[in-house]
Amino acid sequence: MENQIEINQIKNKIRQLAKKKNAIILAHNYQPPEIQEIADLCGDSLELSIQASKTSADIIVFCGVLFMAETAYILSPEKRVLLPNPDAGCPMADMVDPIALTARKKALGNIPVITYVNSSAAVKAVSDICCTSANVIRVTNAIDTDEILMTPDRNLAQYAAANTHKKIHLWEGYCPFHNNLRPQDVAAAKAAHPKALFIAHPECPPQILELADSIQSTSGMIRFAGESDKDQFILGTETGLIYPITKAHPGKKFFPASDKMYCLDMKKITLDHVLDSLENLTGKIKVPEDIRIAALGSVQKMIDIK
Repeated sequence: MENQIEINQIKNKIRQLAKKKNAIILAHNYQPPEIQEIADLCGDSLELSIQASKTSADIIVFCGVLFMAETAYILSPEKRVLLPNPDAGCPMADMVDPIALTARKKALGNIPVITYVNSSAAVKAVSDICCTSANVIRVTNAIDTDEILMTPDRNLAQYAAANTHKKIHLWEGYCPFHNNLRPQDVAAAKAAHPKALFIAHPECPPQILELADSIQSTSGMIRFAGESDKDQFILGTETGLIYPITKAHPGKKFFPASDKMYCLDMKKITLDHVLDSLENLTGKIKVPEDIRIAALGSVQKMIDIK
């Protein structure tokens, strides 16, 4: 009980400080429940950055990982962007760097590069356009060329290739947690929950997507569950989504495809980190202006596609 009282006190301090300093707190769908509970907005990384850019907040506290905070700064350079725990990174984003990407593009004859938003600002800056897991097919079809290099997620690229007529060159990157989901894991989950629909994230391997009743981004999963007449779902994504999707649809049941789909980086931010970040303005994120402008161009081109 004492521990819960302390937690509630910290939450109240965070809310008071956020209001006093005109800060908006963002939390990705994979963040721990206690972090999502104190957030002003929860959702997918890019949609959070776009929403925050339209507010009058002076400070953005991004509870997520480094590339998400960078994107928030790219869209809102006039605001102070804070990542409460700067050690929160993304293994997939680290699998590509701007020098290697530039060299690969040149070797392929300078074909257009579509870069997943789950990437660093520096990689976005040397890309032609960005995409999300929700709009990757639309972005791919909007590119006026028959060949494309897509980075860093090979599984997302294969998903796009299966849904377009274009030749897509893969970058050998992947999300370790989505990529490790196996057909036998899905089979076991379906056996345990025979009435449940299986929803998979596009970051999963092709053999997993073939088993899915629907393929969706995290926000897409929440929306799909609400629109479906079914009341049980197996989620082929990071286990953190169980909290917000259950909160959105309390009358329905949700099960993880595998408990091993647990991202440690997404769990690095604690309430104490958020409180310290607000109190002392720690975890400040900035992107050099030349990189920011180039990265903004890639992000804006995607946003402009209808």
